[in-house]
Amino acid sequence: MSSLASLASSAKLNRVGTRPPLLKYLRDFFQRRAFAFTMARYSLQAATTKSSLGAAWHVVVPALQIGVYGVIFGVLFASLRPPHFVPYLMVGIVLFQYITGCFTEGARAITSNGSLVRSLDFPRILLPVSAVVSNALRVVPLIGLMLIGLVLSGEIPSIGWTWLIPDFVLMTMFAAGATMISARLTVHTEDVNQLLPFVVRILFYLSGVFWNIDKMIHIAALKPILHYNPIHLYMAIARAGLIQGYTVTALDWIVAAVWAVAILVLGTLFFWQAEEKYGRNV
Repeated sequence: MSSLASLASSAKLNRVGTRPPLLKYLRDFFQRRAFAFTMARYSLQAATTKSSLGAAWHVVVPALQIGVYGVIFGVLFASLRPPHFVPYLMVGIVLFQYITGCFTEGARAITSNGSLVRSLDFPRILLPVSAVVSNALRVVPLIGLMLIGLVLSGEIPSIGWTWLIPDFVLMTMFAAGATMISARLTVHTEDVNQLLPFVVRILFYLSGVFWNIDKMIHIAALKPILHYNPIHLYMAIARAGLIQGYTVTALDWIVAAVWAVAILVLGTLFFWQAEEKYGRNV
């Protein structure tokens, strides 16, 4: 057995599922990044191929949510709604669904591709990254429709609209890190998949998707916690650039960037450390 191991080593053959050094791991990931993009496109097509509306569901679902919450809070609870409520709600729904969609879909990235993980030697990080790419491909045309909706709602395009580009990059970095964390946790504990819908629902209510945290929270200790919630920050930055009457500070940008980098680095390290276990646990 030792001679076979020596022979394999001399031939530079690696055992499936080994954990390479971090820099080599990231280099292999970068070299094979095309796989993540191809898999993302495939999963996006497969998700709607049996549906009569197909890809239109990616627009219909957010539109229905905007309509429902628009009626509830725009009509029934009109006194509680933020200014420019329809644009406020559109930005919140689209961006919240993008961020949470990444890590809820990414939670199944390893477990739903068990045969692939067990049979081929490749950086497993490609799988959660492909989930992020898939959600990005899904949300980009939706953001285009959102911008059209903002114009129809009376918002005037300005230089502030360009803020959406760096903001989108930051939220994608954050979402990628969160996706890697959820992907690993699900491998170890399948129950994570059952908890994620509740986590997303809690985040929905705590992130100011349809209500203004800065105006409605008056508890001094609670307000900064909710305000600097990263999901709220990314939506707040987008709203400040896209909607009249909303602003953010330089500190908001700094904290949003720190969240993005910190969660991306943490998620990458957390996922990489369990690289050897994925093939055995799925």
